[in-house]
Amino acid sequence: MPKKKIYLDYAATTPVSKEVLKEMLPFFSEKFGNAMSVHSFGQEALEAVDLARERVANFFGAQIGEIIFASGATEANNLAIKGLIKSYYADPKNKIKPHIITTIFEHHCVLNACKAVEKENLAEITYLPIGKDGIINPTQLKKAIKKNTILISVMYVNNEIGTVQPIETIGKIIQKIRQSKTEGKTLYPLFHTDAAQAINYFDCDVKKLGVDLLSMSAHKIYGPKGVGVLYIKKGTPIKHIQDGGDQEFKMRAGTHNVPGIVGLGKAIELINSQLATLPTGRQARNSQRILKLRNYLIKKVLKEISKAYLNGSKIKRSPNNASFRFDNVEGEGLLLSLDIEGIAVSTGSACSSGALEPSHVLLALGLKHEQAHGSLRVTLGKETTKKEIDFFIKKLKEIIQRLRKISGGVLKDFNS
Repeated sequence: MPKKKIYLDYAATTPVSKEVLKEMLPFFSEKFGNAMSVHSFGQEALEAVDLARERVANFFGAQIGEIIFASGATEANNLAIKGLIKSYYADPKNKIKPHIITTIFEHHCVLNACKAVEKENLAEITYLPIGKDGIINPTQLKKAIKKNTILISVMYVNNEIGTVQPIETIGKIIQKIRQSKTEGKTLYPLFHTDAAQAINYFDCDVKKLGVDLLSMSAHKIYGPKGVGVLYIKKGTPIKHIQDGGDQEFKMRAGTHNVPGIVGLGKAIELINSQLATLPTGRQARNSQRILKLRNYLIKKVLKEISKAYLNGSKIKRSPNNASFRFDNVEGEGLLLSLDIEGIAVSTGSACSSGALEPSHVLLALGLKHEQAHGSLRVTLGKETTKKEIDFFIKKLKEIIQRLRKISGGVLKDFNS
């Protein structure tokens, strides 16, 4: 193999594509206006923001006014949850504490936002469990819905183990519940999904999914970091959670990140243009090549490495994700050893890389602490090659063999 490093952590972030960077560059210097300024510099920037908003709206099958730019999915998720709570309490007709349903293995920004409103006694939260395959049970979700349930938040694709949730099925359940309510027109419960890991590989048409709120980040789709979107269906009762100017239809104060927004719009347009040329639909894109590579990776690892296991469903998962666990191996040691070899992978979410506790996602699968600590997340992207996968597997086998010898020797000395 050449000395070039191998990147297998595309779930953490993706490189900005050349087409995206090219479109962004003028807005750092030549077209530097503030999009809220009335003069020509500002109007030039505003036109670029409007074009990006139109591209995003087209991708999601949404209206232009339903697209709110934010700093990323974390801010978008916080706005969805806390903005809804703020709106609920602003209505004097709402007298009882609201109820929110989410899952036990959401991204930390959703879980911590829910825990924050729970701690402030603003909402009651139900955290749904998941099965051993990493999929939630829609029937169990339906049973958890109460009269005061105002929001259901379920991530589309899990960021650690890549399992895909039945979002469209949940959307239909919620629609039926809304229609069955007799106390007049009601929007509750609303449905939110964190789709940050889904955009590249799955159908994100908001009408098909039946969602009222959807969040995403540009840096997961070969766009820039520091910019994302919250789709808010027209009529959804939500209020801003940060004070300032009137940007983003008064929903998100702060000077527009024009280069970032332009990059996000271009990244979305590139996905849409690929879809338009494929008659078999959104899942058929470039993901078929990645899926073949991912399946090859899983088959080889499980066959050639003893006591190796796949975390979560093999079928209902993102085509670029392979999450493994290895007995008698510590994940951090494995990650660092691979990094020395020039191979970048992850033990879980990049947002939790500084945490000593095992992944809450892996524990939610029913794994023991030591099993969760022996896990490795490998995520592929459009630049990944079979040659890189083969080199990775070769080094993985060597490192696991070495680490198991060390751990076996330590245990032997300890027991003696």
